[in-house]
Amino acid sequence: MALQTRRFRPGKLMHHSDQGVQYACYDYVQVLEQHQIIISMSRPGTPYDNAKAERFMRTLKYEEVYLNDYDTFAEVLNSIEHFIEAVYNHKRLHSAIGYLPPAEFEASLQPLTLS
Repeated sequence: MALQTRRFRPGKLMHHSDQGVQYACYDYVQVLEQHQIIISMSRPGTPYDNAKAERFMRTLKYEEVYLNDYDTFAEVLNSIEHFIEAVYNHKRLHSAIGYLPPAEFEASLQPLTLS
């Protein structure tokens, strides 16, 4: 989704995951490398390797997933996408970026030069 909807400087976007086979498979890693995305994987049983990503997952679970009863997988996908885009990125305030939503913080930065 980030590749389709966001602009980023090559070498500045990080993809953090656990060591699940879906994130370590050749095809997936090739896409990340092709776009110069930094690959970050936690060591087994060590959620502190990328605390910001782990904190996001906690927020997603506590503020969206645990509060809802989903009937279908499609409903899960729609609800989580809505939470991330409409709530987390555009409404939820983040102390690490001056109590702004991420979209507002990102808009306040100088325009990206992708050269």
